Amino acid sequence: MEPLSDQLNEDQLIRDFKSVVADVEALLKATANTGGDKLAEVRAKAETSLGVVKATMGDTQANLLAKTKETAKAADDYVQENPWRSIGLAVSVGLVIGLLISRR
Repeated sequence: MEPLSDQLNEDQLIRDFKSVVADVEALLKATANTGGDKLAEVRAKAETSLGVVKATMGDTQANLLAKTKETAKAADDYVQENPWRSIGLAVSVGLVIGLLISRR
C-alpha cells in the first residue's frame, strides 16, 4: 500500500496534466486555420502526443481510484476488526488536535 503523500502527489499530477492537456487543445484550436506545412506537421504530432497523454492519464486515474478504494476497504476492515483501538486512536488524534488549537 502506498503512503498517502504519494497518492496526493499522483492526484496533483493528474490535475496538472489535465490543465496542460486543456491548454494544448486550446492552442491546437487557435492555430487550426493557420497555414504552413511545418505548422501542420507540428500540429499533427501534438495531436498524437495529446491522445497518448489522455490515454495514459485515464489509466493513471483509474489506478489511483482503485488504490483509493483499496485503502478505504483496508481501513474499514481494520475498524471492523479493532473497534476499540480505532476509537482510542480517534480520541488520541482529537486530543492532540485540540491541544494544538488551544495553544494559539
